[in-house]
Amino acid sequence: MKKQLHSRRIALVAVTASALLLTACATDTAPAQTAGAAASATDPAPRVSLTYDGGLLVLDGATLELEADIALPGFNRINAAGDGRHVLVSTTDGFQVLDTGTWTADGASRTAEPELTDLVFDAPTPGHVVRHGDKTILFADGTGDTTIFDTDALLTAADDGLPETEVVSAPAAHHGVSIELEDGTLLTTIGTSEGRSGVRVLDASRTEIARNEECPSVHGEGAAKNEVAVFGCSDGVLVYDDGEFTKIQAPDAYGRTGNQYVTETSSIAVGDYNSDPDREGVLLEQLTLVDTVAKTMKIVTLPDGAGYTWRDVARGPSDEAIVLGSDGALHVLDPETGEFGASYPVIGAWEGPAEWQDAHPALVVLGGIAYVTEPATDSLFAVDVATGEVVTSAELPATPNEIAVVTG
Repeated sequence: MKKQLHSRRIALVAVTASALLLTACATDTAPAQTAGAAASATDPAPRVSLTYDGGLLVLDGATLELEADIALPGFNRINAAGDGRHVLVSTTDGFQVLDTGTWTADGASRTAEPELTDLVFDAPTPGHVVRHGDKTILFADGTGDTTIFDTDALLTAADDGLPETEVVSAPAAHHGVSIELEDGTLLTTIGTSEGRSGVRVLDASRTEIARNEECPSVHGEGAAKNEVAVFGCSDGVLVYDDGEFTKIQAPDAYGRTGNQYVTETSSIAVGDYNSDPDREGVLLEQLTLVDTVAKTMKIVTLPDGAGYTWRDVARGPSDEAIVLGSDGALHVLDPETGEFGASYPVIGAWEGPAEWQDAHPALVVLGGIAYVTEPATDSLFAVDVATGEVVTSAELPATPNEIAVVTG
């Protein structure tokens, strides 16, 4: 039975419907309507997945009505699979497939009860999930293996089992990441359990054709406009563009970028930035803006009193960067100018977590809606990014930690 949560509904359905026109997934391979599934309007029906200590929550993305509360022991991480329906849950066995129960077929939105399936992509110590082009790429830190599959093939997983995959092995296990470009080129990190040094390039036949080891502590990736790939280093970033590597040095001797926030229509990659190797905690105050055409880096500082973590940065529908500050506000950054504009108060002020795994506010943007968690009040907010208006909110039955949103 569905549980109706406290909410303030101010035309969210209309806002979400228009926003999702920018992000709606392809539907040609969607499965036939399953037993118990309901067809509704033609607009996609997004769903929000959240982790909490001991389980998963799945909510309707428009109303924030609770659709499922699924018990799952342990500290679990989640990432949208990229097909508009499924979420990959990082468990002790690998990447387990969560069916959020929303998809589009025959021009209509379909819904069903969410289900944590028995399907698992084998991955000892599952790490990064990358969605690019029509591929989803999984990295197993425990082996260094990269697993690649056609994203839309997962839509028929309930009937056909896991989709066909390609597994590319690594010389050594490490905490890494891979991305496949649309021509089949695979970029994958170089490292061991002792450290990481750079990126190697494999062609479509998986023969190594290039490498660069000038990226200490390489972490994270992002593909900006024209498939220019950016990787974070502890002293800047490494850019791969049209077959060539360029190292962009940070302005500080220690200037670590660990995560990239990109869009396919912007040549500016936004990244997190830490210039203090002895910093305690994970709260940061600065961001990098990497111009992938000019091959330059600019450092910008958040408004006074605002910090953030890697969970608190996203790109909006106009390529703007949106940062959920520790002052409780959403801050809008123009990546082209490096200037902050509007700030919209949403939640209460918060402190950075003592450990990165600890629950703290998180942000995901889907079209024109920003979903913001507030662990201190066990709440979720949906915010119109154009106006800062909280269009609906919900009290949750557990303290939210990680968040993933699918388009439907």
